[in-house]
Amino acid sequence: MKTRREFLVMAAGAGVALKLWAPVFASGTSGSLSISTSIAVTQVFGDGIRLTDIAVQYSQPVDGRKLNLADFTVEGRTVTDVFTSRSANPADRGTAGEYVIIALSPKDKNAVLAEKLTAKKTDKTHKPTQGGPGNAGDVPTYDTVYPTAKASFEQVGSLYGVSGSTLSPEKTLRMTHSVNNLIVDDFRQFEFHDPKTGRSLKYNLFIPAGYSKERAWPMVIFMHDAGATSDVTRTTLYQGLGAICWASPEDQAQRPCFVLAPQYEEIIADDKSHTSAMLDTTVNLIQHLAEQYHLDRSRLYTTGQSGGCMMSIAMDIKYPDLFAASFLVAGQWDPLLVKPLARQKLWIIVSQDDDKAWPGQNAIVDVLEHEGANVTRAEWDGTWDARQFRQAFGLVEEKNSPINYITFRKGTVVPDGESMAGASGHRNTWRIAYTIEPVREWIFRQHK
Repeated sequence: MKTRREFLVMAAGAGVALKLWAPVFASGTSGSLSISTSIAVTQVFGDGIRLTDIAVQYSQPVDGRKLNLADFTVEGRTVTDVFTSRSANPADRGTAGEYVIIALSPKDKNAVLAEKLTAKKTDKTHKPTQGGPGNAGDVPTYDTVYPTAKASFEQVGSLYGVSGSTLSPEKTLRMTHSVNNLIVDDFRQFEFHDPKTGRSLKYNLFIPAGYSKERAWPMVIFMHDAGATSDVTRTTLYQGLGAICWASPEDQAQRPCFVLAPQYEEIIADDKSHTSAMLDTTVNLIQHLAEQYHLDRSRLYTTGQSGGCMMSIAMDIKYPDLFAASFLVAGQWDPLLVKPLARQKLWIIVSQDDDKAWPGQNAIVDVLEHEGANVTRAEWDGTWDARQFRQAFGLVEEKNSPINYITFRKGTVVPDGESMAGASGHRNTWRIAYTIEPVREWIFRQHK
């Protein structure tokens, strides 16, 4: 009988990790319109990865002008749009294309791919962590898995090819064959074996398009929270936008960079202000990558949420000259240890509904101001739209402070209808924080 750990590894290993495979065109008479393959398309949001579209490939271009919302039904899902595309990426929308995109509501309950496994027992490899993330170095029970994205659909309307051919409604419920994980699939997975510490660390690396060693490139390192601790390398990419946002086509067009997202199998930082040995292994990995690629050592940036935020703080304290700037989200640290941060460039975001990180960051910022740091404080509303965030950012930026401390107003980060109990105010901080583009712009303007 398999242990719980073996089951978790198998279940997570079957997660949303399939690459888009080359389609095999259906056989048929020349000029006929037929389905070649169908692909589940996923997208990462602030609260995790969701199945958002189905891309149906046809044997010849379909006339998008003749498509209707009612041409397709998807089992258990809400269809919000139907249109043609030049590829399995909905962003390649056009008036005609070999792909028909069936857009699905991301608000559907079963759009979310993360599954929490509940079990009363654990094997000896893991340590239970009730009441908190555990101690640095602990290996918690991996209780979140990401099943393969899949959907069943039916074509119930007639489709028309640009050549004049027609495909009548089918009476067959079809299942998607593969998965296209937007942005996630652009990361490569590796494992670093640290000769200095003897430890190994799995990691995801985004290499910017057009990379060459002719110039130096900046790099952002994102470190996940304790809830994403896992031995499945892509977990940190599935759980939210902390790594994904920097690698989006929009951000890369404006700010091309490497993105490093380590996947930790143990708790890396705890509420006692201790870190695991992964701190030095991670720094050694950064140095290794800086040598392997032509990275700009004056433009290395760190960010993290919760435990990853605390690891960023610990790195800034131990290696004060490593990073040009830090984006700290929903973390805290012993205020007696943070004096070195007073000379660094920080953008800090925390929610007033976070009963640990808010008082924790208040104490840290008080110390930094006492040490002579120029700090700008502001209160923002977590329900603001992009325009409102940019306007509020402008008021902070005009102060030109190296340290900026933003708190989300009480009651504004937790979505309507969601319980305020537990760590909801904590987790929802990073659901919003990594969507605020001007903060990312500010980070990239900082140099050592």
